[in-house]
Amino acid sequence: MPVRKSNNPEMSESGSRTSRRGFASMDQEKQRQISSKGGKAAHLAGKAHQFNSQEAREAGRKGGSASSRNRNAGRGEVL
Repeated sequence: MPVRKSNNPEMSESGSRTSRRGFASMDQEKQRQISSKGGKAAHLAGKAHQFNSQEAREAGRKGGSASSRNRNAGRGEVL
């Protein structure tokens, strides 16, 4: 069956709905620029959290633990 082309700008060639609006549709560089502005504004306003070395160590330990647990679960190992 041939693919129907739509005149609707929110329809892709495959017929699925797409949108050219929103953060996710922007190219990565544009997303980075916007995110950077938000981070800088949060720091200037004093609302951004800054990890101290102890907090960073704990966060890394938790992340590493979760990562290895997920990796081992796929092998049938008991957690």
